[in-house]
Amino acid sequence: MAVTVLVAALEQDVAALIKQMQIRTDAVIVNQCNHDGEEVLSQNGREIRVQSMNDRGVGKSRNAAIRQALTMPGEILLFSDQDIVYEDGYEAAMDAEFAAHPEADMILFNIKVAEERATYHTKAWKRVKWYNCGRYGAVSFAIRKEMLKECGVQFSLLYGGGAKYSAGEDSLFLKALMDQGVRVYASPVLIGTESAGESTWFRGYGEKFFFDRGALYQDLYGMMAKPWALRFLLAHRDKLCTEMTWQQAYRVMKRGMKERRTSIEA
Repeated sequence: MAVTVLVAALEQDVAALIKQMQIRTDAVIVNQCNHDGEEVLSQNGREIRVQSMNDRGVGKSRNAAIRQALTMPGEILLFSDQDIVYEDGYEAAMDAEFAAHPEADMILFNIKVAEERATYHTKAWKRVKWYNCGRYGAVSFAIRKEMLKECGVQFSLLYGGGAKYSAGEDSLFLKALMDQGVRVYASPVLIGTESAGESTWFRGYGEKFFFDRGALYQDLYGMMAKPWALRFLLAHRDKLCTEMTWQQAYRVMKRGMKERRTSIEA
């Protein structure tokens, strides 16, 4: 099963990026920069489609990459960012995992990240459910192309870098897929590493972080948003609550929930 990598990039030298990321498969690179344009590159017999976009927002970038990738021959779509470096043989490892698990429409693979940014590490094959889908980042997502084409799910334009709310587009995408009946599993197979660098959206655990997280929880969990927010804060308060107490953070999250509810009801 051939893999196509879908890269969301920002103001990158594409030729250098391909080498840096160690991409060995077909790919779509959406490079948000100061102009619009398209080109097709060839590398070791692989097709690299490059779309330059004079626009901002990670959701727009990922959706543009999906549109391109659906017309390409690869059977598995792997979402990625410009700071991922792939393991040698990542495509073979992914192929083997999908072949071994025909029950999986989508597999979330391990990506090694700095300990302070780690939200998950899968140690054994398991099913992903609605209540734990919020811990996985888009760079772990690999989905059978025909399944994505069939369900038609896209990334939210309200969440993520360059959008109103700073993060969460990946969680909403995953939940929307599961709501459509997509069977999602997490795999212990490691396929890449996140290179060190400054996040495009994370600026510490301050008011903006908790407000945006409250809005996200409203969209993810609806009537269960408040108890899940409280669970989140209490479970991770030693890491999260360094700039404010968990009680203060909870109040800010509830403000974010209220704004999002009001917006939905308007």
